Amino acid sequence: MTLLDPLANALNTIHNNERRHKRECIVWPASKLMGQVLRVMQKNGYIGEFEFIDDGRAGKYRIQLLGRVNRCAVIKPRFAMTVSDIENWEERYLPSRDIGVLIVSTPKGVVSHVDARSAKTGGRLLAYVY
Repeated sequence: MTLLDPLANALNTIHNNERRHKRECIVWPASKLMGQVLRVMQKNGYIGEFEFIDDGRAGKYRIQLLGRVNRCAVIKPRFAMTVSDIENWEERYLPSRDIGVLIVSTPKGVVSHVDARSAKTGGRLLAYVY
């Protein structure tokens, strides 16, 4: 198994385990970016608690699943987004208005598109979840 994009593998694992009605899943290898994306998903109520497990290598995350994720995936390539473009990207990746979250890497950290709009900052699109 090749791990070309650990974030894509993690979101795919979360999606597959949600579809099989699992209560938790383990994703590896862990990274800081993955932890920040998981924090945004947790803040918006898509996943429960998650913890870092140090295995002496890159580490793993154990994630509690709540059954609220219908779809989550990374956005490739990581498009640049300005504040005025947020609505266009919402229409492209999210199913409806006020449903789902775009996860954006901004100069102020990894945040949801709602927080990016309120902070009036753009960034790079990383993923979506709904």
